[in-house]
Amino acid sequence: MSNEASDRLKQNSEKIMGMWEKRAREEVGASTHQNSLVLQNSLPLYLNQLVDELSNRIDRTPARITADEVESTRIGKLHGHERAGYADYSITQLIFEYHLLRQVIFQVLEEEAPLGVRDRDIIIGSIEQAVNDAATQFSETLRDIQELFMVTLTHDLRNPINVVKMGTQLTLRRLERGDTHMDVAARMLGAINRLDSMIQNLLDASRLRAGQSLKIELEECDFEMLVQEVVEDLSFAYGERFVVVSDPDIWAFCSRKEIRRVIENLAINAVKYGAPSTPITLTLQQTETQISLTIHNEGDPIALDAQSILFQQFRRTISAEEQTGWGLGLFLAKNITEAHKGTLEVESAEGKGTSFIIKLPKFPC
Repeated sequence: MSNEASDRLKQNSEKIMGMWEKRAREEVGASTHQNSLVLQNSLPLYLNQLVDELSNRIDRTPARITADEVESTRIGKLHGHERAGYADYSITQLIFEYHLLRQVIFQVLEEEAPLGVRDRDIIIGSIEQAVNDAATQFSETLRDIQELFMVTLTHDLRNPINVVKMGTQLTLRRLERGDTHMDVAARMLGAINRLDSMIQNLLDASRLRAGQSLKIELEECDFEMLVQEVVEDLSFAYGERFVVVSDPDIWAFCSRKEIRRVIENLAINAVKYGAPSTPITLTLQQTETQISLTIHNEGDPIALDAQSILFQQFRRTISAEEQTGWGLGLFLAKNITEAHKGTLEVESAEGKGTSFIIKLPKFPC
């Protein structure tokens, strides 16, 4: 076996990088704004690695093969990580860079004589693996950047929203019943609360996608009072459509703040997607070990195929596509309920309306 391809590649590495950079600047739009050092980043390391892969002077022990694979993956991921840090780069342009590199390598190495089958297979296989490693890392890094941006943005939005919210609450308290401005202030408060809820939903969804669990602090809770408080607040924005039916003296251990979010989300969904002007019934029941809250609305049922995606993040049924929001409400409601060791289910049928059923243990698990 010959080392000719390895030697030619080593001798012509600078030429290859020069030719590759020229083509990249002509054919990859994102490269236009980068200097040579930034543009080439880890590619010289990759060529050095490929020189070793083509050489037969190196003893290919199992340990050496494993070490080469690890180093090759590291270099590919380095390239993908650095490209993801530049706003102009897309994963398509990243992959195209490697296609250009492959073309240039073959062009330079075959100027004197065609490469052997073994050498061509090694180069093609190496490039394909480098593309896979770089693209995987590009996607992961881009996701991390987006998550950080979203968390930072939503966190920074909370302060001005809280100022507006407190000011609106103060204004509402000072207005007397019947004041023509009271309805306006109530609607403003409802809009602020919905915006605040959307921001919190983004933060929580970000944590869940990152593999973190939601922070749940349990306390003894008068569940009937909690439901009544939610209904009272929602009645400001949606009118007297809510009906509460409850067994007496229902208590449970839960996070009032988080369960309140679940109830609000399901009740607001019942308003959005239920038949207009029909009652929305919240039925609270209990057994010795469990409490259940059923939120029911009249109207068209949810199709069976749509029910299967209801609790997925950023997914909407066809009937919900024109509604505002992130498509995170039911996803988070289910995760919050399950964090309490409970369940959230849906029942929907023609002529029977739609019910979302929350079941929670009465005592900490």
